[in-house]
Amino acid sequence: MDIPFEPVVFGVRVNIHLVLEYAAFFIGFRYYLYLKKKVSDPISSSNRLSIIIGAVFGAFLGSRVIGFLESPSVLPLSAEYIVQLLSAKTIMGGLFGGLLGVEFIKKMIGEKESSGDLFTYPIILGIIVGRIGCFLAGMNEFTFGKETTSFLGMDLGDGLLRYPIALFEVIFLILLWIVLKQFQKKRNAESGMLFKYFMMCYFLFRFFIEFLKPNTFLILELSSIQYLCILCLIYYHKTIRKFFYAN
Repeated sequence: MDIPFEPVVFGVRVNIHLVLEYAAFFIGFRYYLYLKKKVSDPISSSNRLSIIIGAVFGAFLGSRVIGFLESPSVLPLSAEYIVQLLSAKTIMGGLFGGLLGVEFIKKMIGEKESSGDLFTYPIILGIIVGRIGCFLAGMNEFTFGKETTSFLGMDLGDGLLRYPIALFEVIFLILLWIVLKQFQKKRNAESGMLFKYFMMCYFLFRFFIEFLKPNTFLILELSSIQYLCILCLIYYHKTIRKFFYAN
């Protein structure tokens, strides 16, 4: 199989990345509904719907802003700027923006219960499906790594050996899923901790994996994604401190 993988169906070349990107949303949401039926949700249906709406709008704004900042190459207040801002997106901005959107809505409706645990595995599943699409897209998506001479290198479509960052992420997320499942079985953790651990682990992973990408680096040789990772870890500083004190 060649990468980029672009199958031809009935004479039409299929954008497999776009197909899997939409499939990621559909599969993730269906899995969320499946899990929701199996548990007793302490949050009312109306509040849960409001939380989902807050997550969607927060994720949309966050993904666009951080996606644009990954390659800020045009001036503000131009038509080109607006088009690039609306088309750029990144899962990292979506996750953190969604988190802020949820917290904002919960403050508005007075919801005190933690709401993230039910979303954790559907989010992981959705990212895995999406990253498979990114991997198959090769050089057509900015998820490829730097050139390398190590055994980890793969030809992603330009004839050079590069780190397959999207594939690394898929493997990491599968392992993280297994670890979180074991965590659920062995510990009676307070509500919300599953989602918090997912966010901390994923953002920490992305902070280090970004060094393997040919990024546009900003201050102190860190990319916009890495600064977002630092911001997320600061946001969860109390949870991190609590984890180390408890262990």
